Amino acid sequence: MAEKYDYDLFVIGAGSGGVRAARRAAGHGRSVAVAEDDLPGGTCVNRGCIPKKLLFYGAEYGERLACAGEFGWNLEAPPKFAWRHLRDGKDREVARLNGVYRRLLKEAGVALLTGRARLLDAHTVIVAERRFRARAILVAVGGRPWVPRDLPGREHVSTSDDLFRLQQLPRRALIVGGGYIAVELAGILHGLGVATILLYRGELFLRGFDPEIRAFLAQRMRARGMELRFRAEVAAVERRGDELRLRLADGDTLAADMVLYATGRRPNTAGMGLAEAGVRLDANGAVAVDEEFRSSAPSVYAIGDVIGRMALTPVALAEAEALIDRLYGGGRRPPLDYDCIPTAVFGQPNLATVGLTEPEARQRRPDAETHRSVFTPLQNALSARREPAMIKVIAEAGGGRVLGAHMVGPDAAEIMQGVAVALKAGIDKAGFDATVGIHPTLAEEFVSL
Repeated sequence: MAEKYDYDLFVIGAGSGGVRAARRAAGHGRSVAVAEDDLPGGTCVNRGCIPKKLLFYGAEYGERLACAGEFGWNLEAPPKFAWRHLRDGKDREVARLNGVYRRLLKEAGVALLTGRARLLDAHTVIVAERRFRARAILVAVGGRPWVPRDLPGREHVSTSDDLFRLQQLPRRALIVGGGYIAVELAGILHGLGVATILLYRGELFLRGFDPEIRAFLAQRMRARGMELRFRAEVAAVERRGDELRLRLADGDTLAADMVLYATGRRPNTAGMGLAEAGVRLDANGAVAVDEEFRSSAPSVYAIGDVIGRMALTPVALAEAEALIDRLYGGGRRPPLDYDCIPTAVFGQPNLATVGLTEPEARQRRPDAETHRSVFTPLQNALSARREPAMIKVIAEAGGGRVLGAHMVGPDAAEIMQGVAVALKAGIDKAGFDATVGIHPTLAEEFVSL
């Protein structure tokens, strides 16, 4: 007799990837449940992309107001920033999106269960003491901020999650880390008027991005008044009254009102019973999957941040679509091309990129050609600072295929999305050169290099 299941697919995690997978599976006529122990929307909606970008806009307005006088606006009274107004507005938008996610699941006929899910075996999940049997299980629980366990005084530090809940902004902040989250939060806090220092133990932040672009961004951040300290190893964090002291390995001590660690994230798999159900995890707790997102337990799949590949919301969405299409759509998409995924660092200024870095391109094609331009965008022409932008394109020799594109400057992320379409379509440098630009724009530099 055939085994009975409560659901065809049981999704653990109502973030972007989990919800997309659940809805698409339901659209194929499958019975689907989603378990979530927090608010719907996952990291992106609640503690990541959306609230971060809203705070980024708040910081960017401060920069624009500072330059408004140079464009004829007479701001007689100095503008005042109200943190609680921005924070509360952010909270309202997040709550609205939580409701949207609930509605989308309901309209798709997906059951939303509240509680932390735990696997009893490769087909059984327990949520709030209720057991469910599923033909397939999808793990999409995302990640959480990570602070080194051996850091003396780690109980005194904050993480990116804490920033979004602050009752008031600190006067002085120390941010420890060198990834995109650290860079973005440093830019936000600085832009909102917080005296901010970014510390990173390496030679230069944003490891994995194009070296020249990384160096250019560091230069521009320093020109905006941000203090960057590289090769800075933290020894301990101490509290003295209302003040925090961060002690470096070289003996230097820094004082602040907040020490924020942005030293990476780890998959949120602890206590889920995955190993007991036959699911292999790597040393960081990520679920090991093949190119079809299947774990070592054949009925258990995983997508998104929890598999430790690219921790980006659009990547989780693409992985969800590829998986559900293979499982229930009757199709088999080619493996996701992780080489040609655009990404951005919403720093001050913006950095955006798609494709290969210059070192990666030269390793594959030693004759690769680099085309770059450093110039002052028209919108910065009247500014006393006259902040330059950089655009860089790496292509095969002789006008061949474009291998990578990189940019630091205003609206870099918006511009790079269009460039990414061209790279995904296989455009060559000759195609860029033959394209007529829109003048005057910053983006036209890509077709006039």
